[in-house]
Amino acid sequence: MPDSSRLWIIIAGLSGAFTVGLGAYGWHTLDEGPDYLRESFNIGVQYHMWHTLALIGVAWLCKHGAKRLASFAGCAFCSGIILFSGSLYYFGLTSELLISGAAPLGGGCFMLGWALLALSAIRAKAKNVPD
Repeated sequence: MPDSSRLWIIIAGLSGAFTVGLGAYGWHTLDEGPDYLRESFNIGVQYHMWHTLALIGVAWLCKHGAKRLASFAGCAFCSGIILFSGSLYYFGLTSELLISGAAPLGGGCFMLGWALLALSAIRAKAKNVPD
């Protein structure tokens, strides 16, 4: 099993590749349907990519001493990607909600992830982790 920082970089890399593929698929496949479906799908892609990039910050903090909180942040980001972006992907493809309330719950996971990321940085600094 790889160390936690390496694991988060692997997850970020796979998530990023998946996001690019989904973005291309959505852009080229949903061009004939209603605009709101394509827009919803693309919002999912945007949030997915931003939080994939946040996973790189998680990896950095895991490497520099705030491993537990940073890993919790990474789990929150991954949960948000699945719930928020996944809901928008499904809606964009089918025009139906798979699970009512999944997108707002995913948004809450994103906010929790950012708060945990900040807290992990504060804790890392308190432990005199190098910049």
